[in-house]
Amino acid sequence: MSGIIGRGGGLRGHGELPLNADINVTSLVDIAFVLLIIFMIAAPIMQGGVDVQLPQADARPITAKEGMVVSVDREGRIFIDETRVSYNDFRMTFAALVKSRRPKSVYLRADRRVPYGDVVRVLATIRASGVSDVGLVAEEEEQP
Repeated sequence: MSGIIGRGGGLRGHGELPLNADINVTSLVDIAFVLLIIFMIAAPIMQGGVDVQLPQADARPITAKEGMVVSVDREGRIFIDETRVSYNDFRMTFAALVKSRRPKSVYLRADRRVPYGDVVRVLATIRASGVSDVGLVAEEEEQP
């Protein structure tokens, strides 16, 4: 009877190794590194922003780095960063938003197909809010 029931109390035969209840950490670390790499690749892709075809300029173009970004898309819709607002809401609340966020600068991205008057109205509202550093974002002009 002692040959069937081993010393460990289980029904194992002679010569089997005892059970190992440890977690294999190596595979968990591998999975964590793979997920980290996937997120590092996918994060810049997910920062799409507002779809705007910027005008081209011969001067060195400005890229929006720090500060607030105001965009005007092809249909004339206004976006603060990526939040859509109507022109009346933009005009009424932009000064308060500037006072609360205190951006270093404001960048205006306007689609090249937007009428000039619409861009000037948005620019005038930005300037009236007390922002002195307004950058107009453009693409670099293609050289022939």
